[in-house]
Amino acid sequence: MAKQLDFTQGSLPKKMVSFAVPIFLTNILQASYQFIDSLWVGNLLGAKALAALAISGPVIFTVLSFIIGVNNATLTVLSQKKGAADEEGLKEALNGFVFVLGLFAIVLGILGILFAAPMLHLLGAPKDVLPLAVMYLRLNFTGILFLFGYNFISTVLRALGDSRSPIRFVFIAVVLNALLVPIFINGFNMGIEGAAFSTVIAQGVAFLYGLYFSIKRAKVPFSIPKLPTLSNFKLLMKLGLPSGLQMVAISGGSAAITSVAAHFGQGVLAGYGASQRLDNLIMIPIQTLGVAVTSMAGQNIGSKEWGRVSGITRYALIFNFTLSLMIGTLVFCFAPYLIKWFTNDPEAVVFGTHYLHGIAFFYPFLGINFVLNGVVRAAGAMFQILILNLISFWILRYPLAFLFGHWLGSGGMALGIGVSFMISSVFAIAYYWKGGWRGIRIFQEEN
Repeated sequence: MAKQLDFTQGSLPKKMVSFAVPIFLTNILQASYQFIDSLWVGNLLGAKALAALAISGPVIFTVLSFIIGVNNATLTVLSQKKGAADEEGLKEALNGFVFVLGLFAIVLGILGILFAAPMLHLLGAPKDVLPLAVMYLRLNFTGILFLFGYNFISTVLRALGDSRSPIRFVFIAVVLNALLVPIFINGFNMGIEGAAFSTVIAQGVAFLYGLYFSIKRAKVPFSIPKLPTLSNFKLLMKLGLPSGLQMVAISGGSAAITSVAAHFGQGVLAGYGASQRLDNLIMIPIQTLGVAVTSMAGQNIGSKEWGRVSGITRYALIFNFTLSLMIGTLVFCFAPYLIKWFTNDPEAVVFGTHYLHGIAFFYPFLGINFVLNGVVRAAGAMFQILILNLISFWILRYPLAFLFGHWLGSGGMALGIGVSFMISSVFAIAYYWKGGWRGIRIFQEEN
């Protein structure tokens, strides 16, 4: 049976590192999906195809994010059930999530295929990029159930204290994807379609293996999907809907910022796409801390160990500042070389370099949001985090990116986004210290 950690006892920093490192490695592998696609597409098919990936990427994430957000609610529910040693409640909640999230995945996948072109039009996709982006987007949506499936299994295992096993699923998917992308693009002469097909195939294999492993090896109490009880369904919706909407707010904001870059033309859009691929890697350490503290704090909230919850927050913030400053320094020093991994288009390289220089030392402030939101999420404060994310993206990040871009040109986008990181961290700190998240009881109706 896979090893599951108990966070209600023992050294907090030691267990945080032990739990977070496998999540970090898993997220690095996960992020390499788009990283590998971008490398192959940018180098084999050119800046136009890379721009198609850049404009379609936020759309995929926006539609999938609702499912992923609801999926995040499983981390809160299951980790609290684990901490409270409620095995029967854990099993009931788990299988309720399987049914509801599986249904959401299928429905949103169909909608994504049908409305790919209109969504890209809303983002202002350039006419010469649009056909490639639509094709790539629709093919990716055919594999939405696979993507949901192995990510859901990984979330369940982390809630139970096992962050190591998910590395296996993602490793299989990434290796397959890395091997298949150039074969499909060049060997089968499929162009950008080949990148999408290889990703879907790799995700399907990872999902099937993850399902087998979780049932046979990790002994996760999955059962044949069935309608959840009314009380359990209400709990899932109470936590899952705000959690899903907060992810839509985040991804929708990201898509809106991409549309700002698109207004400056294909070169800037390609450079922004390359910088966002790097951004996805740069933010992995602080995103990892956010996921880790949710699992750790959730177990301790379930067992009413509030002193340990405060300790988890303190150590996570220390790790965040240390890692963010180190990574920011490296990114600032090597920005042009990093952008050239994806494209040699002169305009794209210039914009991407300016963007990374402008944003590099703002990441510690973004990390504050991930850590503090991760802790309060563990208590079930999903609606409150939804409000914080609406403020962060739609009142701060998108407007400031637009305004600074308008005032200073395309290079001003990074400054606007960085300033938004600083201001939104103030809101996150204020809610953590003064908010009522400690009084939330998500299972109160059952007592």
